[in-house]
Amino acid sequence: MDFQAKRISRSYRQTINATPDQVFPLICPVREAEWLEDWDFKMIYSQTGLAEEGAVFSTSYAGEEDTIWIITKHDPIKHEVVFVRVTPASRASILTVGIKEKDERSSYVDITYTYTAITDAGNTFIDNYTEEFFQRNMKHWEKSMNFFLETGNLLKAS
Repeated sequence: MDFQAKRISRSYRQTINATPDQVFPLICPVREAEWLEDWDFKMIYSQTGLAEEGAVFSTSYAGEEDTIWIITKHDPIKHEVVFVRVTPASRASILTVGIKEKDERSSYVDITYTYTAITDAGNTFIDNYTEEFFQRNMKHWEKSMNFFLETGNLLKAS
């Protein structure tokens, strides 16, 4: 039987208690370690050492495959970032992040992950990528960033 790729998209709107100009720099593999517990990455290429269009980095977690990330859009004026991720034995994905002013002290952060399987293992990943799992991760990200912006500290798991 020929391989039939599955695809899934999940979106979430976070409310972050800071302006878009304060939030945007935190959408960066380097800065993410300041506010998201257990974030671990290896910068492969960046002219500035931070998030920028064309930057390449990798992640690897226990129980997960290595993933290569490429920042394909990094627009500090529009507050938009697009990442392309490839987990070679499983899936390719696009992560879009757009930040908009909610009011003078807070922002909406719109996040969409679109995963496309590239192997049978990727199809299994998509089958298990439930809305509940996604929502839990996005709420944790939202809580972690807000805690960091309020206290300057990393939110630790209880």
